[in-house]
Amino acid sequence: MSAIDLYNRPSADFDAKVARAIALLREQAVLHPRLTQASSLGVEDVVVTHLIHLAGIEASVFVLDTGKLHAETLALIPQIEQRYAISVRVFRPRQESVIHFVRKHGEEAMYQSIELRKACCDIRKMEPLARALAGHDGWITGLRREQSNARADVGELVQEPERVKLNPLVDWTLGDVWHFVAEHSLAYNALHDQFFPSIGCEPCTRAISVGEDFRAGRWWWEQESAKECGLHVQPLTSSLERTSA
Repeated sequence: MSAIDLYNRPSADFDAKVARAIALLREQAVLHPRLTQASSLGVEDVVVTHLIHLAGIEASVFVLDTGKLHAETLALIPQIEQRYAISVRVFRPRQESVIHFVRKHGEEAMYQSIELRKACCDIRKMEPLARALAGHDGWITGLRREQSNARADVGELVQEPERVKLNPLVDWTLGDVWHFVAEHSLAYNALHDQFFPSIGCEPCTRAISVGEDFRAGRWWWEQESAKECGLHVQPLTSSLERTSA
C-alpha cells in the first residue's frame, strides 16, 4: 500500500488552504523578490515546489546534501528539475570540517550525545544553510504545525533578522498534503511508501510503527524536546501577524 493510499484524506477546507498558500506566495514575492525554497525532498517540500509553480513566482529551490542522505532522497532531484525546467541548487558541507569531525568523534558520533549530534547538524546543515540563504530576502519551507510540539506555534510568516520565512503549509494536515500529491500527480520520495513520513539523514531516520507520531523516526534515541537540528528553531524576533482570516 502506498503513502497516498494510507494518507490521502483532505480536510473539508482543503481548497481554501491551497488558495491561501498560493496567495501568500504571490503576496510575499512582491515584497520579497529574492525568494528561495529550502527543500528536504520530503513530501511537504514537493508540495511547496508545486505551489510555487502554481503561484507563478520566481523562487529558486535548494537542497542541503549533508553527505548522509538516502539514495531515494537524492533520486528526486532530477525528477524535480525535469518537471519544472529548473536547476536545483545543491549545497554540501565543507569537506575539511566533515573530515576533522569524523576523525575526532567517529562516523557514529550522533548517537553518543545530543551535543555531538547537534555539532554534526551544524557542520552538515547549518553552515551550508547560511551559504544557501545568502543574498535572499526570504525563504520558503514546508513546516506544518501538526508535525511536532516544537512546531505547534509556528506562523505562516516569521520575520528573521535578515529575511522573512514563509511557511505556506502551517495549517495543512498530513491528509491535505497527500491529497495534493495525488491531485497533481507529484513525484515523491520512495521512502514514504516504506513508512518514513519524515526523512532526514540516513543514520538519523528510521521507519515508524503504527501509532507512532510523524517524527518518531527522527533522532529516535533522543527526547522529543531535542528533536530539531537548528534549521527551524524559532528566532527571538516575533512572528508577523497572520493575514489569513
